Amino acid sequence: MSYETICAPATAPGGAIGIIRISGPQSLEILSHIFTHDLTKAQPNTIRYGHIKDGADMIDEVLVSIFRAPHSYTGEDSAEISCHGSHYILNKVLELLVQNGCRMAQPGEFTQRAYLNGKMDLSQAEAVADLIASSNKATHQMAISQLRGGISTQLGKLREQLLKLTSLLELELDFSDHEDLEFADRTQLQQLAQDIDTHISRLAQSFEVGNAIKNGIPVAIIGAPNVGKSTLLNALVGEERAIVSDIQGTTRDAIEDTIQLGGITFRFIDTAGIRHTDDTIENLGIERSIAAAQRAQIILLMTEPAIPYPNIPVRQDQTVIRIQNKTESFQAKFGIGLESLKQQLIEAVPTTAHSDIIITNARHYDVLLRAHNHLQRLIAGLHQHTSADLLSEDLRLTLDTLAEITGGQITPQETLNNIFSHFCVGK
Repeated sequence: MSYETICAPATAPGGAIGIIRISGPQSLEILSHIFTHDLTKAQPNTIRYGHIKDGADMIDEVLVSIFRAPHSYTGEDSAEISCHGSHYILNKVLELLVQNGCRMAQPGEFTQRAYLNGKMDLSQAEAVADLIASSNKATHQMAISQLRGGISTQLGKLREQLLKLTSLLELELDFSDHEDLEFADRTQLQQLAQDIDTHISRLAQSFEVGNAIKNGIPVAIIGAPNVGKSTLLNALVGEERAIVSDIQGTTRDAIEDTIQLGGITFRFIDTAGIRHTDDTIENLGIERSIAAAQRAQIILLMTEPAIPYPNIPVRQDQTVIRIQNKTESFQAKFGIGLESLKQQLIEAVPTTAHSDIIITNARHYDVLLRAHNHLQRLIAGLHQHTSADLLSEDLRLTLDTLAEITGGQITPQETLNNIFSHFCVGK
């Protein structure tokens, strides 16, 4: 843990207002050297008005927000300077801070200090980056849930159950000389381990949905030629994104566009019409249509009266919404039935508003898979009546692995550097 005092801009230059953050044991002393007031005795959670000075020259009139350890974002003495947002002013204030003892912060260093000072666990720290990057209501909800400790709470409950397993097995080890004593019913232990593993597996499986929500839910529009696929895409995105023609085979390649519905980003893919044809180029487009359907999470299977739905392979985890266009209840060209379709799309996507915690972080997903593997070995060992000492080792590995998500055990510096290097400067 570095005890240097760090500084960085917390806002992009060029706006009306710019904010510079300072954190570390000498924050208020260093800032006092360039401010019109002595802040070393200032009360916490107060704001002081004054001027930033370079010797006798005034640089800007500012407001300084003061925070005292441990009641600050980083858990250290810190301050935020609200000044005018010009490049010159921001750079000059930073220059003066560095000249008086500050060091420029690395990306994510403020949040890293918050983690190291116990202000948040590692999963909550990662949620800060997700919150900054959130581009719609769904990703914002998931980041807020994680920031409030949603994942930590779930893992805490699992940890309590795992510790119960561990304590029962440890009792057997302590009294291993008494073969007639049994503290843990192996059948009950196996069921408890299986229940825990089911929960972990469900969390891991949610990563596919979580990742799709972060990057946009892929929706493939599939159907025969001229059933209105391109018209539907144009109606959904609100512009002439795809060519609409009565000539069959107009769409030769996949066309993509995104919209937000109910706070969720959907990535629509208009594909070539599926039919039998001797046209080599059109066949390539049809092959891409089938490939797009395989990659999609939602398939809009489209037809019109007297034309059958195309026969395509569908995975169990995909949602298929069947649309019969050019009918009284649905006409893409005139927007009839469009609002109902949009609602079906929203309901097809689980979010934190109406489901369990959703995993969106690839690191968390990897940890959960490793924990699942350890538990599978434990369950097999219980079934095979493996000795308690070997079972305890698998339990310890499971606990240590899950702790990597929240940083509950000593986390390697390499892992911390990798996590926080993806943050923006000033956060």
